[in-house]
Amino acid sequence: MDFNGRSGEMAVFATVAQEGSLSAAARALGLTPSAVSRIIARTEQRLGTRLLLRTTRAITLTAEGEAYLRGARRILVDMAEVEEAIADQGMPRGRLRVSAALGHGRLAIVPLVAAFSARYPNIVVDLTLGDEVVDILAGQADVAVRFGRLPDSPLTARKIGDTGQVVVASPEYLQRHGIPEEPEDLLRHNCLRFNFRRAEPNWPFIRNGKEISVKVSGNIECSSGEALAQLARVGAGIARIGEFSVAKDLQRGDLVPLLEAWNPGDREPIHAVFIGGAAMPARVRVFVDFLLDHHHM
Repeated sequence: MDFNGRSGEMAVFATVAQEGSLSAAARALGLTPSAVSRIIARTEQRLGTRLLLRTTRAITLTAEGEAYLRGARRILVDMAEVEEAIADQGMPRGRLRVSAALGHGRLAIVPLVAAFSARYPNIVVDLTLGDEVVDILAGQADVAVRFGRLPDSPLTARKIGDTGQVVVASPEYLQRHGIPEEPEDLLRHNCLRFNFRRAEPNWPFIRNGKEISVKVSGNIECSSGEALAQLARVGAGIARIGEFSVAKDLQRGDLVPLLEAWNPGDREPIHAVFIGGAAMPARVRVFVDFLLDHHHM
């Protein structure tokens, strides 16, 4: 490093303050003690004030020295971050903490993380799957993939897709209990529902252009769409869940779509949520861009 410019002088001064002596600082910097002494003297001369008081045993900072040290450390950290950000443009690095819902995470995000990691090998992706909402502002994650309408917040959100809902049951369940021909028939069926507080207890349908809702009931409630799909697959009842979680089951015929003529066609947006702005690390930017380009739903 060139210690002649102002940032170099700051680095020398900060090292002297940290090491506690000119000779220790000189060793740490690969300079001679006289070179360190010269640089400090030059800084003091330019500022017109003493920064260090040298005694035989130790070095102490003057009040001006303390103020200069605080500013120097802040500036050196800022410079390192700026240089790191520029260097990162070509090959982003560091740890990226991603939070995603259980079912959608397994089906849609895990395959994308595998492809992303192959493309950006220097980023460590720390992926947590769970249905609880993490606090990004409190630093619990860098990027969260969330369903539904988002509350107002200082976070940045980019829509990466959306999904509709579908009412499904297994052929075996329908054989035993009959096929519901219209929404009200669900009142006679075991309907599998979500158990979160914000989950709508009624299932919406549309008839003659008007939305109606059916107050379904059943003997199993669950927090996970993936688990509800599994319960429907094994014949436990009828579920209304995100299309993405049962697309393969519907293709294979393991589940059958019901009451599609009454489907209200409501779509639930899927967003990537993160702290935006100029300070956003390159690893966050490239991951969000990757989601936008490759998330098909």
